[in-house]
Amino acid sequence: MTPIPTAPSERSRRRLVALPALVAALALTAACSNSSDSSGGGSGGSAASLSGDCAKYQPYAGHSGTTVTMFASILSPESDNLEKSWSEFSKCTGIKISYEGSNDFESQLPVRVAGGNTPDFAIIPQPGLLAQMVKSGKVVKPPAQTVSNEDRWSPVWKSYGSVNGTFYAAPMSANMKSLVWYSPKAFKAAGYEAPKTWADLMALSDRIAKAGGAKPWCGGIASGTATGWPATDWLEEVVLGTYGGEVYDQWVTHKVKFSDEKITTAMKTVADWMQNPAWVNGGYGDVKSIATTTFQDAGAPILTGKCAMLQQASFYKAQWPKDTKIGPDGDIFAFHLPAVNPSVPNPVEGGGEFLTAFANRPEVQAVQNYLSSAEWASSRVKTASGWVSANQGVDKSLYTDPIDRLSADALTDPAATFRFDGSDLMPAAVGAGQEWKSLTAWFAEGQSIQKTAADIDSAWPQ
Repeated sequence: MTPIPTAPSERSRRRLVALPALVAALALTAACSNSSDSSGGGSGGSAASLSGDCAKYQPYAGHSGTTVTMFASILSPESDNLEKSWSEFSKCTGIKISYEGSNDFESQLPVRVAGGNTPDFAIIPQPGLLAQMVKSGKVVKPPAQTVSNEDRWSPVWKSYGSVNGTFYAAPMSANMKSLVWYSPKAFKAAGYEAPKTWADLMALSDRIAKAGGAKPWCGGIASGTATGWPATDWLEEVVLGTYGGEVYDQWVTHKVKFSDEKITTAMKTVADWMQNPAWVNGGYGDVKSIATTTFQDAGAPILTGKCAMLQQASFYKAQWPKDTKIGPDGDIFAFHLPAVNPSVPNPVEGGGEFLTAFANRPEVQAVQNYLSSAEWASSRVKTASGWVSANQGVDKSLYTDPIDRLSADALTDPAATFRFDGSDLMPAAVGAGQEWKSLTAWFAEGQSIQKTAADIDSAWPQ
């Protein structure tokens, strides 16, 4: 896939890196026969009895001929796969899901809600936007079955779909950021092994640097108006992997400030790792070159032997050339970034999207119940690689891509310390504003940790 365009936000980056897939029409008319007339509307009439391949959708039947609207940031080709994932459900139940994707979703959704042009559903990719919509008074609480479906997710996911302790939005997709990309072939030739502890990772980095020929790390944080976001991920990984979920939660709500000793210590850990002139920036230059290297291009030197490792999310898979073999014995693969502090169990930083309803008609609730189920998540996994769910009810064997499987294993681990992307949880003025700007200056200008932290703290809304 060609490099994705610069994006205004982390949400847009996830939207644009989906892998292309062919969209096939499902011929289900014969398989989804009804034993009685299914003309019952969304609010009346008895449910038609579904048979054959359609029988599994019986719990959602009784609303044939109705339409629900859905608005999101997901664009083609990913949206093609999304619509394909519920096509059988629509054929069998007769509920049409009218989907609309927009590149301006984050700005347009509040406008539509305020103007009375509210969709039945929105797929919201950040808890902050969900809270804003709930504040509008237009978000409808989910039905009991949707709430029950959340038992298949780790409890922390339900908290991210909640506002002030009330659950509103069911999680749908998930992505994993806690990965390190490398070349298994190059590691094998050099006698290296993927490290399982932070101490081993740092020792390996030093070993690679002393061997010469390749820098252990490459990186890039340039991303147009969103320049700086990868650096926020590096800091989030270290904060979570050093102190665990409780301190992380306090930090993203500013109960623990950036200038707190815990966070400045974490910044020092990042500096020792990604600002070490002997370790970075393989294939591009010195430490300062990280600020001018695009995140899309950052990992390319791994394939040419100029760099050994890149810390980036699972969605970075789309940046490798099409003929790149990705797997444990391939040209490229990834391993889980270890915890800085071994006492933190399996830290996983990531993101996701949440199905949010603005209506409670019976057909809307039927769709809500289905799209929050493990059955729908399994259907979505089958449509194309590059999509992962943290729903523990999904059969792992459905993942045909090794990175998807690696991500799913980590995201569904009940013992994992999962936390949502910190900059997505912070107020936009901070997480998508001053933090990007200040961390970029930290890399580009060698700005001190103390000034960087103080500048970010000063941008926090009072």
